[in-house]
Amino acid sequence: MASSEAVVTPDTLGYDSAARAADLCSLLENYLDPHNVQKVYRAYQFGAQAHQGQRRLSGEPYITHPLAVARTLGEMGLDAESLCAAILHDVIEDTPTAKVEIAEAFGPEVAQLVDGVSKLTQINFRSKAEAQAENFRKMILAMSKDIRVILIKLADRLHNMRTIFVMPPSKRARIARETLEIYAPIAQRLGINSIRVELEDLGFAALHPMRYRVLKERVRQQRGSRRELLDNVRDEIQASLAEAGIDAQISARQKHLWSIYQKMRSKQAGFEDIFDVYGFRVVVADVDTCYRVLGHCHGRYKPLPGRIKDYIAIPKVNGYQSLHTTLLGPRRVQLEVQIRTAEMDRVAEAGIAAHWLYKDPGQPSNVAQTRAREWVHGLLEIQENVGNSLEFIENVKIDRLPDEVYVFTPGGDIMELPKGATVVDFAYAVHSEIGDACIAANIDNRLAPLRTPLKTGETVEIISAPVARPNPAWLDFVVTAKARSAIRQSLKRLQGAEATDLGRRLVERGLNAMDLSLGDLSDEQIATALESFGVERVDEVFEEVGLGRRLPWFVARYLAGGDDGADRPDTAGAGGALTLQGTEGAVVAFARCCRPIPGDPIVGFASAGRGVVVHHEACNNIREYRKHPEKWVDVRWGAIAEGDYPVAVDMDVMNNRGVLASVAAVISDLDSSIDAVEIDEKADMIATLRLVVGVRDRAHLARIMRRLRGLSAVQRITRRRG
Repeated sequence: MASSEAVVTPDTLGYDSAARAADLCSLLENYLDPHNVQKVYRAYQFGAQAHQGQRRLSGEPYITHPLAVARTLGEMGLDAESLCAAILHDVIEDTPTAKVEIAEAFGPEVAQLVDGVSKLTQINFRSKAEAQAENFRKMILAMSKDIRVILIKLADRLHNMRTIFVMPPSKRARIARETLEIYAPIAQRLGINSIRVELEDLGFAALHPMRYRVLKERVRQQRGSRRELLDNVRDEIQASLAEAGIDAQISARQKHLWSIYQKMRSKQAGFEDIFDVYGFRVVVADVDTCYRVLGHCHGRYKPLPGRIKDYIAIPKVNGYQSLHTTLLGPRRVQLEVQIRTAEMDRVAEAGIAAHWLYKDPGQPSNVAQTRAREWVHGLLEIQENVGNSLEFIENVKIDRLPDEVYVFTPGGDIMELPKGATVVDFAYAVHSEIGDACIAANIDNRLAPLRTPLKTGETVEIISAPVARPNPAWLDFVVTAKARSAIRQSLKRLQGAEATDLGRRLVERGLNAMDLSLGDLSDEQIATALESFGVERVDEVFEEVGLGRRLPWFVARYLAGGDDGADRPDTAGAGGALTLQGTEGAVVAFARCCRPIPGDPIVGFASAGRGVVVHHEACNNIREYRKHPEKWVDVRWGAIAEGDYPVAVDMDVMNNRGVLASVAAVISDLDSSIDAVEIDEKADMIATLRLVVGVRDRAHLARIMRRLRGLSAVQRITRRRG
């Protein structure tokens, strides 16, 4: 890897990237001193050298992407270290450059930021979902040490979304969904509205391009038809405020497309029914003037009851502050007005970057920065309690920024909770120990059960008991990620000893079915079984059995001597039709994906939730199971198969009157029945009948299909397997 002093000229890098670097430096000169601007330019040279020869899918030199990321942060006014890290954010991940080289050239602070944004590339994960979750977990931990990590990542994701349309559709959809589920909500949590809005609209366009185009055109048409009305309303409000001596900046506000789409879906409403597509934003000098403006607006236009929200007195959880009111304007058009100070307006758009903490260490944090640190602290609590990275990322998805309810503690403190939060959510928000011990609550001096949803303005007092313990049923109604993860962690601790005892009894029962007991097993037998399970102590196996993660009869079989079950009695399945070797006491289920029937080649898979699940050998869904050979079970059909087995059959037929009746008559004549039917109509008078019929075995199915092929309306008939 060349050092940072390597000479990199516009001729070697391409004029486009050099011009963009110069443009970035021109922007930075507005607020950084020359020394720091030069440091950022050196980072550009270093990064360009590291990425030399690499290109994006669009064909541009790769260095143009880090430059675009740095420009987004420059527009937010971030410090030189953040900008250097933005330019270098992919060099550890995508080039041979080591973290120590970045530290030597630009200092440990920049190196730490770059490392925080870099993905884990040296670890082999079992799935893409696990890799995504673990990388996200790493980023959150880095963010807890330096919030700038997430700002760089958001700017990185923003530019990737701006250029996403060169990617294949499947990858484009996956990245867009991830953006809408994770990164846009994070931007909202941090109060960075400008990035959040653009991420949501870009994600919408990539995930649902047709819906995006249709809605965009409708909004354009609506804007044209209402422009004159909105201009008149704005002028009237401006004149009214001027008469009162209030200096205000008034601008029209348009709801962005993703927000309109989400509201249409949640309310099951048409475009015309979404009334606050347009509104106004009024920016004034101070808080006192905000309330004066609210009064003037209500004096000119009638306010709608229940639509006045004071986010100045009680800010949103991301630090957002503003007064909201909905007015009945001319022609009975409903208009939403937001009233805020210039400082609140900056925070609403830039969130934690509005007054960047690193620009002036002596400057007090704004509300958004304080709330961001509280949120990150909450994420750290969650990640300490969850079992793995996949569970952690699911909790983060749950813990988005919903509508809030504001309730009071007995001491008069305000607690902010998401809409739908219950008494248990409140208890865990106060403290995990209070949540674990809660048994009821007094809400406004009335006794209330734990699952009671809370409403704004209520005073909540938790009633607890020293002997109380969390209940698994709480997971059915809590809504906050903190409560959910804390309950699961407490249950794991409580269930450990109980699960071990239960698992021991279940395994003992399985051994009893083979005329054995735990006392009959030798140390060698137990050691061999533990090695197969990959654990060190037999109590660990019992605990997993008690928690439902392992099947007791399966563990008993291994403890008794592995797969040797030739001298043990076979267990009959449904109606005596299925013989399972070595699965005493097992519950048998037939896979619905492939619907095996007597005569089919079959395989069995041990599932903690369903017993032995039997699949056809050709089923596509068993590919994943091949990675776990220890869970395969030897299964075979019995000599006598009794009863009917459902099997899926697809038929392409001429879409004539009475064709379904003809098919049903043939099936009935052959002593079978139709359990389910779906009809998919196609072009050219062809329809597909998707049937589930009951058959005794493969021979019975063959007779039915042979007779059906003889019908003149039948074009094609096949058996459907997963």
